[in-house]
Amino acid sequence: GVALGLGWSTSPARPPATRASQLPPGGQRCPANPNSNPTHPARLMPPLPLPTAPLPPASCHGRRLALKPLRCRRGLLRVRASSETQPPPPPSRTQTIMDKISSAGDEVGGAGGAYSYDALKRLDQICSSICSAPQEASSSKAPPQIVTRVQGPARAAADLGAETFDVLVCGGTLGIFIATALSYRGLRVGIVERNAVKGREQEWNISRKELMEIVQVGILSEAEAEQVVTSDFNPNRCGFEGKGEIWVEDILHLGISPAKLVEIMKARFISSGGEIFEGKSVSSISVHDDLAVLKLSDGDRLRCRLVVDAMGNFSPIVRQIRSGRRPDGLCLVVGACARGFEKNTTSDVIFSSSSVKSVGGDSGRGVQLFWEAFPAGSGPTDRTTYMFTYVDPQFGSPKLEELLEMFWDLMPGYQDTVLENLDIRRVIYGIFPTYRDSPLPAAFDRILQVGDASGIQSPVSFGGFGSLTRHLGRLSNGVYEAVSGDFLDAQSLKLLNPYMPNLSASWLFQRAMSTRPGSDISPTFINELLFANFQSMQKLGDSVLRPFLQDHTVWTPGENAGPGHDQPAADLA
Repeated sequence: GVALGLGWSTSPARPPATRASQLPPGGQRCPANPNSNPTHPARLMPPLPLPTAPLPPASCHGRRLALKPLRCRRGLLRVRASSETQPPPPPSRTQTIMDKISSAGDEVGGAGGAYSYDALKRLDQICSSICSAPQEASSSKAPPQIVTRVQGPARAAADLGAETFDVLVCGGTLGIFIATALSYRGLRVGIVERNAVKGREQEWNISRKELMEIVQVGILSEAEAEQVVTSDFNPNRCGFEGKGEIWVEDILHLGISPAKLVEIMKARFISSGGEIFEGKSVSSISVHDDLAVLKLSDGDRLRCRLVVDAMGNFSPIVRQIRSGRRPDGLCLVVGACARGFEKNTTSDVIFSSSSVKSVGGDSGRGVQLFWEAFPAGSGPTDRTTYMFTYVDPQFGSPKLEELLEMFWDLMPGYQDTVLENLDIRRVIYGIFPTYRDSPLPAAFDRILQVGDASGIQSPVSFGGFGSLTRHLGRLSNGVYEAVSGDFLDAQSLKLLNPYMPNLSASWLFQRAMSTRPGSDISPTFINELLFANFQSMQKLGDSVLRPFLQDHTVWTPGENAGPGHDQPAADLA
């Protein structure tokens, strides 16, 4: 089009109007009239006066305007203006609900610590970028290189103005536990956390056995453990679309307060000599022969013998190790904590109330939806309900907001309630990438991944707090021995995240729980398969079903290994 001024232009899809300087003397020719008769009324028109003042500004009453092409109609020359932007669409039901909840002050770092609508949109953008990442490692789309290997020793601390630690833990929300355990062993430990070291308001659900593992490490007393318990409920249900129910005891049957627990750990850590650097993130790590040097976002530098990466699923170090490649699977989770549930004494560990459904309208992708639900400790009728699904990360994968829109439709039927009768206290959402090659072995000297960053959790579970506590004793002992003996090369650190057969078995189970685009498999097949598997595990007894639900690897007597085997075999639950 012909530019008419700042912010003004003709439509590029139409021919430009004839300029006044190109017209014959005495008139302006109308390009729309094919009649060549020079006396035709439409052929001759008074000359258009050229503007002598500057053109109007690029906006009018808050709208950007554009001039349409000059046209002749019945001998008149008209100029029309139209808005370049359409009015914004009405807010979604999810946005309306979330905007009514004043929870911005409750947000903390870590998975599940953000509750606002803006944070939801940001996470959806992250999910879209994950789904568009290359399936294999690509040098052209490699993520930023956070870690570099530098030959030779680090410079003297005085030259850098840096403190030196035995261990620096990056990521404090869950890293506070292993940091406190190592500090209690006499190591000099620091924590780097980009936000504040603070637990979220939404409860964590674990078993009492997993909570007692923190007590056994020696960083929490039994009395303090009871103080952080906000709810205790049994039994726990597993069920698949009306095919029958399996009830278990003491599986994720405790609700605990992350805010209280992290506060206790933070006080313990500081009192034992630990140091916390809040409001700072890691910009780069230089690994030298004798030390690792961390440059922080504010320009400060810290030195340590070992870096413990507890930055979760989206650790920049893990992205570098995996070369930014797309994960093999995604677990998408949405949910809400609401008040108004009259039936609120039991929990659902995994429950499916329907077969495969389409998310995002009729043209959306089919997914198998599952539920978890737990009584919440904030009130007798408060209940937290999660809806989750497993997908292959690719273009067209469901967005979290689309899942939440479906959540508001389906949750009342699943929970036998009416949405309008509930007081929504908090909206919850998260994405959990999974990889076949898990756990992640150490790729650098002096750097070790723990928790979700290491992929140590089962692909079937959500990871987080439970996956850290069940490995806390083993990891704290192993890290202490590695630092004390100076076994900090990558080969030695790999021994702390070894191959685990239960993760391989769980990976196959996750694949069985997800749909395949374009497949002609019955929409009821996944529920039928899962119920048959759970029935088989139930027949084999609690020693098989319980470890599967808790992500534990156990060793059973030889008779369970099958005919002809007299050696102990790993139960792949």
